[in-house]
Amino acid sequence: MRRLNTRKGVNSKPTDDYDSNNMDPVKLQVRPSTRSNLFSRNPKHNTRSSFLIIASLTIALAFTLCYLLVSARNSRSSGNKRYGIVIDGGSTGTRIHVFRYGVDGGNTAVFDFGTDGLSSMRVNPGLSAYAEDPESADGSLRELVEFGKGRVPKEQWENTEIRLMATAGLRLLDLDVQNRILDSCRKVLRSSGFKFQNEWATVITGSDEGLYAWVVANHALGTLGGNPLQTTGIIELGGASAQVTFVSSEPVPHEFSRVVKYGNVTYNLYSHSLLHYGQNVAYDSLKEAIVSGDFNLDAESLQKRMSIDPCTPKGYSYKMQSSKLSPSSSVEKNRHLSTLQSRGNFSECRSAAIMMLQKGKEKCSYQHCSIGSNFIPKLQGKFLATENFFHTSKFFGLASKAFLSDLMMAGQQFCGEDWSKLKKRHHRLDEEALLHYCFSSAYTVALLHDSLGIAMDDERIRVANQVGSIPLDWALGAFILQSTSDLDVGHSDWISTIISDGSPTLLSLIFIFAILMFTVWSLSKWRKPQLKTIYDLEKGRYIVTHVSR
Repeated sequence: MRRLNTRKGVNSKPTDDYDSNNMDPVKLQVRPSTRSNLFSRNPKHNTRSSFLIIASLTIALAFTLCYLLVSARNSRSSGNKRYGIVIDGGSTGTRIHVFRYGVDGGNTAVFDFGTDGLSSMRVNPGLSAYAEDPESADGSLRELVEFGKGRVPKEQWENTEIRLMATAGLRLLDLDVQNRILDSCRKVLRSSGFKFQNEWATVITGSDEGLYAWVVANHALGTLGGNPLQTTGIIELGGASAQVTFVSSEPVPHEFSRVVKYGNVTYNLYSHSLLHYGQNVAYDSLKEAIVSGDFNLDAESLQKRMSIDPCTPKGYSYKMQSSKLSPSSSVEKNRHLSTLQSRGNFSECRSAAIMMLQKGKEKCSYQHCSIGSNFIPKLQGKFLATENFFHTSKFFGLASKAFLSDLMMAGQQFCGEDWSKLKKRHHRLDEEALLHYCFSSAYTVALLHDSLGIAMDDERIRVANQVGSIPLDWALGAFILQSTSDLDVGHSDWISTIISDGSPTLLSLIFIFAILMFTVWSLSKWRKPQLKTIYDLEKGRYIVTHVSR
């Protein structure tokens, strides 16, 4: 074959000796130049490439989501048990509750308020007893904090929240005294080693206290998270205040209305605290009113007996000291004290209690007021009467489902007995505590029946201090709401957890994405068609063409 003329710019033709019939027409076919597989004009190739990329990205996304779900579940299960601490600063004592609980795969708290999941300890007196020396209140918390340290593993201290919630005892004090007592307590809590913020030491409202008690009661009964109309109301009788909380279908003024969201259910509650109507404060107020002689009684027969104490069993030598009275007590009041005589009478004690409960009713600004000037809607549904209601009922040996009429009969018998016989029969009981049961039985009947309208034989109300193994303590309700709220926040904020600084999860995700994207790129390159350069004799230049695999 002769040499071909291929000089640039010259249209060369083959010589006569060249046999054109031997040319391969396929190789000389002109094909368009293709430089990128992504813009190839081969539709079949484009479809395969697009499918590969989309499939790879889908697999990458699915893998990542699975990783997140597994990581989240593992992180929850790896925690196994969590801990929390609530300190109840009550009017008569301060109690610490150490909780241990778990979290299931659905990010739901699993509580155990039995002996394994709840440890408690109480010290006396209450924080309000430090009103004269607020800076020394911290001493009452040190023993409680040490108790908590012994119940929580040391490696868990920094993750265990500790909160102080003071109640009616501190609410009765001036705001400045409250803050000084709380500041003293905060010093101990900050240095405890547990997780603490200053705002976690507070004086809670009476409405909060009632709401928390309602939560733990319905949790124990298994009705929390269910039909609002199937829930059970709570009537608490504490030392300085009483709380009433229940679901009411009656319109409730805004200041008495509380909304609780638990799971997918919303509860509209009436909740109110009756400050000064707790059993201990009411008892002291009645004694002081009797001593001062300024109690305005409606019944004329009682008007003549103001120097007689109807709430103390006869035979008791009344030795109330003037130091126990308020600073406004005068010499005239001490004169009444010296002539005061005890003569227990349940009916008269009940009448005196009713007058105390109705005092101030003329100032009621609502459609109706059941106790003083406080609005309380008509009670609906079932109720649990707790705290001092329970202690009084237990003293008289009454069953949980006993009627108020049973308590009234027991109180009548107790109030009418001679003090010396009562002391002999209950010799193991502190005399000061024993002395109160005439008043407590009469006050319970006056509060529940005469004021709140609960019938003497009403089966809807039950006296209890625990349901099963779960104590009906408001602090447990506070912990339930707080811990479930924390879990909801943590569950909804999982993205923030992932992208937090130094997060191992974030680094893992970046590494996984890098591998997956490299895989996609490799697959794309693997599908890229092979190119071949040939010389087109007709056009006299080189062209690039695809080579099928």
